[in-house]
Amino acid sequence: MKILSELLEGVEITESHGNLDARVSSMSLNSKEIEPHAIFVALKGNVLDGHSFIDEVIERGATTIVHEENILEFKNGITYLKVADTHKIVGVIAGNFYDNPSRKLKLVGITGTSGKTTTTTLLHQLFRNLGYKTGMIGTDVNKINNRIEEAHRTTPDAITLNKLLAEMVDDGCEYCFMEVSSHSVSEKRISGISFVGGIFTNLTLDHLDYHKTLDEYCNAKKGFFDMIPATGFAIANIDDERGEYMLSTTKANTYTLSLKKPADFDEKLNTKLIGEFNLYNVLSVYAIAVLLGQDRDKVKEMIQTLDTVPGRFQYYKSNSGVIGIVDYAHKPDALQKVLKTINDMKGQNKIITVVGCGGDRDKSKRPIMAKIGHDMSDVLILTSDNPRTEKPEDILADMQKGLPAQAGLPLEGLDKVEIIVDRHLAIQKACEIAKSGDYILLAGKGHENYQEVNGVKNHFDDMEELEKYLN
Repeated sequence: MKILSELLEGVEITESHGNLDARVSSMSLNSKEIEPHAIFVALKGNVLDGHSFIDEVIERGATTIVHEENILEFKNGITYLKVADTHKIVGVIAGNFYDNPSRKLKLVGITGTSGKTTTTTLLHQLFRNLGYKTGMIGTDVNKINNRIEEAHRTTPDAITLNKLLAEMVDDGCEYCFMEVSSHSVSEKRISGISFVGGIFTNLTLDHLDYHKTLDEYCNAKKGFFDMIPATGFAIANIDDERGEYMLSTTKANTYTLSLKKPADFDEKLNTKLIGEFNLYNVLSVYAIAVLLGQDRDKVKEMIQTLDTVPGRFQYYKSNSGVIGIVDYAHKPDALQKVLKTINDMKGQNKIITVVGCGGDRDKSKRPIMAKIGHDMSDVLILTSDNPRTEKPEDILADMQKGLPAQAGLPLEGLDKVEIIVDRHLAIQKACEIAKSGDYILLAGKGHENYQEVNGVKNHFDDMEELEKYLN
């Protein structure tokens, strides 16, 4: 049990009713997870408003309510705390509840459109290999040393995040490397979290269903760097046109990295990983490790041993000589980078690309993805990704708008495109037409082992499908 007043350090309360010295057992944002003597924080979401669940959580045993809207009737035995912004303070209260674990770790945030998962995973791998107890918070999984937990979104909510960081502290972790999504900055999920540093990888078209404009998306990323204290570090990839802007108002010590121009970090590094995009990832790992005080030569040596991240340019070569690659590329820039790398490798052989777009997500990128696939592949098979609640045929119709006929361009080359709604059959077709030396790219799902249709996740693994049909 905690004492409520001790959890309110750093919280600006505009109005309160009830006992500020009440005992608190837990915290939750979810009305269904409320326990006796819990704090319930009412957040206004895009779909649901937590204020509408206040009566329900009190019935379930909540004794402290944190809210923005006025309360019409105060109930006996309940403490009400009104604040200006529940999103902003939930992380502060959660930090206090879990004894501010982020202050006890060297926590580094990685943000950008692409490269977050690979960079975070490689950092965790590197620091574990260097002998440190290390945590990781990512899109795919969270890791506490060798323990792996499934991640449900790129950056958890503030309560889950603090709980996870506290578990890392309890397990002796000294470092934690964390993906920071633009959503988490906009929704203030990282408010109250202490970072020792952060890095910007790149910024390209994505999440415009949420942020509406590229500038809004960019400024959400920039907001992360404005959180880093003067004692910390902020690194930006200045080969990206927005790199220097990301650092323009941060209080942190600033550093740059580049593959193409002079920068604080423009080292030549040896790595097993393939592709220019992975050179940026590896250089990011190097820069962060050095700024965390690691020996430069030792880091260079260890980088050579780092392994591929599952679902990120993951290879499979069949007995017949066909090379399959599974990659999470589900954004235009990522697909373009992966296809450029394969084009640089293929020689006279063909590239067969299988790609779709997820449902209930940014529709603007669908025709762009199809156009990139068409222009940079010898054969393009458009198929389903995770259609979610949309009809796959509607998603594919949107993608086809980016193909030459719909774009008003010549029809030449259009016969190299096939539309196969069923992803199983699309992958099977790609494997049937591939000959020795050809490359098959399965893009979009990467590490995922499911396909989501109408709220149901059915088992589906691109690498399993690839191996099955190639064999």
